[in-house]
Amino acid sequence: MLFMVIEKFRNQDGKAVYAKLRDSGRGLPDGLKFVASYVTADLGRCFQLMETDDITLFQRWIADWQDVVEFEVVPVVEGKTTREALAPIL
Repeated sequence: MLFMVIEKFRNQDGKAVYAKLRDSGRGLPDGLKFVASYVTADLGRCFQLMETDDITLFQRWIADWQDVVEFEVVPVVEGKTTREALAPIL
């Protein structure tokens, strides 16, 4: 299943987030797959597309990053999949 992870960098401090990433790596547990990320121009937020079948893997990963990031995890579906699912009722 796909998830959009919205990260708000604490205190708008993108440098702290990237320093931790440099020093510790992404720290993803096995089974939590990073797909892509996009960072806002002001270094205040990051949008990450991730994939897993086990939501508890997010809990383990988030626990390691809560000192520098606030998280929102949203299950998402590709637009074409939604279109196909809705086609019979349109």
